[in-house]
Amino acid sequence: MLGGVLLLGLILRLRGIHNPLLDHPGWRQGDTAAIARNFATLDFNPFHPQVDYNGPPPNFVELELQIVPFLAAVLYKIFGIREIFGRLLSIGFSLANIGILAYFARRLFRSETAGLAAALMFAVYPGSVYYGRTFTPDTAMVCLFTAALYAAYRWIEDDVPAPPRGFWLAAILTAFAIAAKPVAAIVLIPILAIRFSRFGLRGTLASPATWDFLAVALVPYLAYDAYVRSIAEWRWASGITSKHVLPELFASFGSFGALSAKFAHLGDVLFMLRETMLGFPGFFILLLGLALAADNRSNRTLVGAYLVALLAYTYVVVTVERVDYYLYLWLPLGALVTGGLVGHIKAWLNLNMVWNQGALAMGGVLLAVVAMLGRAEVHEYYRYRPEVYRSAKALDATLAPGALVVMAHYDPSVLYYIGRKGWEEDPLLWTPFDEQSAIRKGSRYFISIEDRRMHRNPDLCHWLQRFPLVKTGSSWPVYLTEPTKTAPDAELRWQSYRKGATTTKDNACTAK
Repeated sequence: MLGGVLLLGLILRLRGIHNPLLDHPGWRQGDTAAIARNFATLDFNPFHPQVDYNGPPPNFVELELQIVPFLAAVLYKIFGIREIFGRLLSIGFSLANIGILAYFARRLFRSETAGLAAALMFAVYPGSVYYGRTFTPDTAMVCLFTAALYAAYRWIEDDVPAPPRGFWLAAILTAFAIAAKPVAAIVLIPILAIRFSRFGLRGTLASPATWDFLAVALVPYLAYDAYVRSIAEWRWASGITSKHVLPELFASFGSFGALSAKFAHLGDVLFMLRETMLGFPGFFILLLGLALAADNRSNRTLVGAYLVALLAYTYVVVTVERVDYYLYLWLPLGALVTGGLVGHIKAWLNLNMVWNQGALAMGGVLLAVVAMLGRAEVHEYYRYRPEVYRSAKALDATLAPGALVVMAHYDPSVLYYIGRKGWEEDPLLWTPFDEQSAIRKGSRYFISIEDRRMHRNPDLCHWLQRFPLVKTGSSWPVYLTEPTKTAPDAELRWQSYRKGATTTKDNACTAK
């Protein structure tokens, strides 16, 4: 039966697998794919993640340990650079998660039916189906999170406080989950709660195993992060935390209005969880399962602590970074409690009664409804603009190999398909002085993707008129910013514009 669930999960995740990485979330997939390509072509070192923007390489970035990009880079070294490997790796982790949840729920609720139901739900959740085939680190993190929690549960429930044979498996899986994405550190809350429930507060704190576990789980990521921050130009993880997450959290305690706004954002985020991650039926079943699934102390402790950890994480982090795949960690909990609920329902039914065949049929209908409604909610996520892909590939084919570019648009996936490194900038904020700086550092093309927005920046628009446009086959204007190609009277015209900037009219730079 589990094999059939895995086959169903695979079929659902194959939709759009050959599409360019311009579907949702293109910016995240573009970053991930660029890091994988840079591992393969620039620096084959998992501790040196590099993006394509912010000037000439190296462009080291502070991110989680790039497990999926590095595995993709290994495949690139063998088979060549094909983005489908990134999607296939995510599908592999997603299918592994289905299998882990089957065994986890079976052990947690002592029911084969619970295990199968948990696996089925995770297989058809809309968020699991869609993000389980994107080239991002999140599916791998969630899989490692689930495996770590399952291994820790078995270790704690089966053994005495001293480090047993299951200790290292649980600790290493937890370390990899946190390294894959530090938000996975919330797994420590249910793990510690289970230990407190099993051994008591004093026994847990007095046990060397507790502290050894925390050291093995946390120190590798802390050491990695300290190293990558020391070399990174872009500090994403610490920057988002220090500049956005913590200030908003502290502000929410400063006034009733800020607290109300924070809870309003929490409501919006939980709506996203219902709509695109669990789907409405899955969300309703989760609520019902939370009320009925846990039938003993250890189950209640694990489920309750997991839920508290998720709510705290959602309130602190996701209300700031309001994107639905940040809610991915809810899906294993939903699958587990749904499995427990189904296991209870089966135990309550008299299997000798004929009407149970009807109940089984209704369960199949419900599963089909969950799958269909979920696919409808994320239908738009699969869409991408083919003309964007064609234009980017046209530039890749015509621009000078290895040239640095300024791309007037924020989207790493577009820069990825252009196949060049350089800068991605907002053309309304980019100035002639910024462009001159980029040219001094080697930029030789300005790609005006947001051309209308660029024309709303008259200084930049007038300054760029000194350079010729390049015929590329792309729908985007491209300026050849080679200093030797500057028009002879460029500086004279620029100075003339500057002197009469408030009155001069120039059709070439009229906002379009």
